[in-house]
Amino acid sequence: MSKLSLPSEITMYATNVRDLKKDPRLALRQAEDAPVLVLDENQPNALILHLAPSMIDEERGLRPALAAALFKDGALSAGAAAKLSGLGYAEFVRHLDRLGIAVVGPDETSDADVSDLESWTLSSSRTPAP
Repeated sequence: MSKLSLPSEITMYATNVRDLKKDPRLALRQAEDAPVLVLDENQPNALILHLAPSMIDEERGLRPALAAALFKDGALSAGAAAKLSGLGYAEFVRHLDRLGIAVVGPDETSDADVSDLESWTLSSSRTPAP
């Protein structure tokens, strides 16, 4: 693994996938000092960043943001995302609401359900009360 010196005093380590597989702990230790760029066949593939405990804090930190993004992308269920966030389920749902992310969305049966509901409301409004 080599240390790169970039303009403007930015420092970054670089490693390749092979070396990362051999000793991933080295990359994690180096990430505490500076970002680690992972190369795959000499092409940038990933960037490893150290997350300080203050960044991971449950209320306003990275975990709720990451969980919300993974839920929004469909990678995690609401329950799994809440667990990842470190928040209780109800608090996580409120967090999603503050972000404008719907917990329940349309699926392949939504159009049929709306049509059935409209038909039912029309038929029940025409029926005279006894």
